[in-house]
Amino acid sequence: MTDPTGHDATARALAYLHPAWMLASLGLAALALRSGLRIRRGRQRGERPALENRARHLRLAKPALLCLAAGFVGGLGSAVALRGWAPLSSFHGLVATAALALFVAVGWLGRRLEQGRAGAREAHAIAALLAVLLAALAALAGFVLLP
Repeated sequence: MTDPTGHDATARALAYLHPAWMLASLGLAALALRSGLRIRRGRQRGERPALENRARHLRLAKPALLCLAAGFVGGLGSAVALRGWAPLSSFHGLVATAALALFVAVGWLGRRLEQGRAGAREAHAIAALLAVLLAALAALAGFVLLP
């Protein structure tokens, strides 16, 4: 099957929904990472995290995770239904899968932190940084797939 985005204007326009959604979702994840780093820096200085910083982090991180997961599913749908590709057959798809797995782990570890299990803090921080870096790599790898 040939890629319909090469000759169908509607399909071509729809093919840009996933990248636009994911860029916005990555922006939200980056803001969550930034607020988490603010909490971490304060803790390293011996300060008790301000409740407003924690609330901001949670307010950003939870929707970011949901948006990233929805965008991942949308990307699969776009690749298979719209473009006629095999699912996860590209470097972009493989890196995105790894990034999403890390984001899910970050969310699970974050939930443990919310429950008062401070032992998850370091793993949460490392996994979050790796997830954002892998997601950025997936975004770069996705540019070659644009119509």
